[in-house]
Parts: sequence; structure tokens; C-alpha cells
Amino acid sequence: MTGQTMFDKVWAAHEVVAETPDTPAILYIDLHLIHEVTSPQAFAMLKAQGWKVRRPERTLATMDHSTPTRSEEFFRDLPIKVDAASRQVQQLERNSQEFGVELFGLRDARRGIVHVISPELGATQPGMTIVCGDSHTSTHGAFGALAFGIGSTEVGHVFATQCLLQRKPRTFAVNVTGHLSATVTAKDLILAIIGRIGVSGGTGHVLEYRGEAIRALSMEERMTICNMSIEAGARAGMIAPDETTFAYLQGRPRAPKGAAWNDAASRWQSLPSDRDAAFDRSVDIDACTLTPMITYGTNPGMVLPIGGAIPIRTDDAVHDKALAYMGFHAGDSMLGKPVDVVFIGSCTNGRMEDLEAAARVLKGRKVARGVHLLIVPGSQQVKQAAEEAGLADIFKAAGADWRESGCSMCLGMNGDTVGAGKYSVSTSNRNFEGRQGVGARTLLASPYTAAASAIAGKVCDPRTVL
Repeated sequence: MTGQTMFDKVWAAHEVVAETPDTPAILYIDLHLIHEVTSPQAFAMLKAQGWKVRRPERTLATMDHSTPTRSEEFFRDLPIKVDAASRQVQQLERNSQEFGVELFGLRDARRGIVHVISPELGATQPGMTIVCGDSHTSTHGAFGALAFGIGSTEVGHVFATQCLLQRKPRTFAVNVTGHLSATVTAKDLILAIIGRIGVSGGTGHVLEYRGEAIRALSMEERMTICNMSIEAGARAGMIAPDETTFAYLQGRPRAPKGAAWNDAASRWQSLPSDRDAAFDRSVDIDACTLTPMITYGTNPGMVLPIGGAIPIRTDDAVHDKALAYMGFHAGDSMLGKPVDVVFIGSCTNGRMEDLEAAARVLKGRKVARGVHLLIVPGSQQVKQAAEEAGLADIFKAAGADWRESGCSMCLGMNGDTVGAGKYSVSTSNRNFEGRQGVGARTLLASPYTAAASAIAGKVCDPRTVL
């Protein structure tokens, strides 16, 4: 009998009713994460039907997408300036109270981006099924969880039943050999993977990231990798739990304690794919060959090594449209391209290690004249830790704008936007047209590259600074 993949094991443990050719499987959900943007419609559905949230103790709410990041809107009791954002925040407060859902409110010290706070609390654990009305729920796969984004209607289904109707995806092994060089980050690696397989390369699959380069990553780096699985079209991304995972989780507020910890760790050790497990697809990546990466177009697959030139593609209308929007031309070098805004943050790169990387570049240096460097921690706990470690002082001395936690300029729906026609080097996960504001032009990169570009005032290879 052929061995099982990690995904197969987690799926089988949560399949309430098996899939048939005519009907999807019914999958039990261990943890339901919610925020203010995709939950209102689902709560309205419950109210219309007179239903309750079936398992409120398995539901955790926070505010992130619409929350302002300017300190004065937190601590001076000023109204949230963006009216739509204000309404969403207030609605989540009312819904959470009415349905008995735990909420980390606007001024809660535990609040932050949903995909940052759940792991740092220890709520995210190996072998779980985790969903959220947000596509970057794949982040939690870094722990060996099956985690994926769902729509507002499905949020309502989980509220009411703690289950989902799902078709079982196929499996895709991403084997990464070798080791990343000192200036090549997990963000560079996942951009290179997306560039290799394409933005639809993972469609219908769950990616499992494997190999010595993956095992060498910290948990924060693994979260960056899994976070962007959706940008390759995948349903989810997963990394097998190991001693690095266990060391990260042990002692966190919502992780098991005492004998329960020993039992959980024993279960988790059985999750990695069996040696003889077969995958539907696979790709091999040599980490030793990678350099810092940067995008040049309007999807994360339009990416190249930072020292490279924009490719020339004939009869490719999508490519031509992207270059026209970005104001670039085939054959252009990305080095030296102008930069107006730099954003360091998001659920991809807003954790402590990301801020430490930015600080290594910014320490003792100044942001270039005319560049707005916005640094937004992924959670209030990250913010506090960065301030206690002196990172915030480094950022402020360099001329950066240091903010409260939130999604911020990742999606530009909270007052933090990039102006039309302006160029932004961003550590976030999407560079679609208008993602950071109407007409904004986004270049995705690592914290090293973003910080180096802020200093140079143009796209800069971080190796020249570090």
C-alpha cells in the first residue's frame, strides 16, 4: 500500500462524509478565524435564519483590514476617518457580542493581522483544519495545518455547522534543495517558485514545500512561504511540522500544556508525509542558485532576479498590458527604477524577523529624500517587541513612518494608499492593478530589498548595502 502525504492524513482525519462523484466531502473545521471585512454578510445570514454560531469557542475574531494605523486614531478616541472602515469595525464589535465570539478589539494588546496573531498565540497548530474569509489563510500551513481561504457564504456555513463542503484537491511537491544565501530570503524563494510554476501552476492542488532548504527555515520564514501559495493558484500550502515547529509553539498561550502537550507533540510527529507517499505533481528548485527577486508586472508571477531585465515576449497581450500599466518596457533593467513609496509589513512580511531584517539595512542610514517609508508591524505584540528591542528607534532615526499594526498598505482600503502613477516597493503579497490604491504601481520584494530601495530612492540590490 502506498504511503500517505501529509495533506492526505489531515484530510482523512477531518472528513465527516466522504466525497462522491456527485457530492463534495463534508470537512470538519477546527479553527475559524474571522475579521471585519468578510464576516458581516455571514452574520446577517445567521440572523435571517435565527441560527447561532455552532462552536463559538472555535471561532476567533480580530480587526485588521480596515483598521487605521495612525496612532492618533487609536489613542485619542478620534473617529476612524474612512467611513466604510468605521462601519465594518463597529459591525464586528456588535456581531461578536451578540453571537458570543471572542474578539480582539481595536485597542486590545493582542490585536493584529489575523494570520499573524493566531500563530503567535499558539492557536494555530499542526494537523488542524483552519479557514478564514481571506485568501492568505494558507499562511497557517507552515505548521502542518490544512488552511485555506473561504468566501462570505462559506463563512456562514462554518458559523452554522462548523463544517464545509469541499472537493479534495490534488497534491504537488515543491522540493527545494541546497541553502539560501545570506541575502536571499523566504520572500525571494516563494517569488522564485511562483515565477517558475506560474500564477495558475498550483490550481487544484495543495503544495507541500519540502527539502533541506525548507527545513532550515524559521517558522516566520515558513509562514512567508505558505502565505503566498495562493498566488500560485494553489488551494493551500503546507510544511511538515518538526522540532522547529514544536519549539515555536511550546509555551504559547493557546498551545497545549503539560501532559496535553506531550500527547499533541506525539500526534504531530506522525503528520509528515510517508517516505513512499506519491504526489500528483512535483517541481525541483535549487536554493543555491537564487538571488534577491523583484516583480515588474501586475501579478506575482511577473518576477525576475533583481539584476535581470524585463523579458521580451511576443504576442502576449497580458504581458504588454501589464508593462503599459507599470510604465515599463521589455528589456528594461529593474535596478535604478524610481521609488516613491516603500511599504514593509503585511501578513507576508510583518513579523519580528522581517522588521529585524529591515533594521539591519536602515541602521545608521537615512531614507532618500522624497521617499515615504511606511513600516507597519503585523500585530500589537510585534510592535511592542520591536519597540523594546530598539528597532522602532532605528526606523524613526532613518526617517521611516512607524505605525500601529494592521493590513495597512497591502490593500489600501484603510486610508494607507499609494498615489496614482506612483511606484511602491512592497513586502506584501499582491501587485494587481490598483491593489495599493487606484493607479498605484507595486513592486513586490523582500524586507531587505525594500529597505535598501528606500535608502537609495530607487530599486536597489540589497547585497550592495549589506
